[in-house]
Amino acid sequence: MSGPDLPAADEPMTVDALLHRWPTAVVKAELVDGVLLFAGDFDDRDVVTAERTYPERRVLLNSDGGIEVHPAGPGQPRPLADRY
Repeated sequence: MSGPDLPAADEPMTVDALLHRWPTAVVKAELVDGVLLFAGDFDDRDVVTAERTYPERRVLLNSDGGIEVHPAGPGQPRPLADRY
């Protein structure tokens, strides 16, 4: 777990959470061959948030800790790093 836990729904957002959790902790966002690429240091909790944000898209956590949002389709998407 790299990022802090998010505050409860009835608590205010903390600076630590804003600086380390998706989507506010995105260092850079790019569109590469139709794939949204969010650079940062994220974990599985952030992937769950991204899946809710982009329904019916295929979201994965890449080996660099970034989040990739691939177009809808069958199966698990291949990370961008494996393509190039």
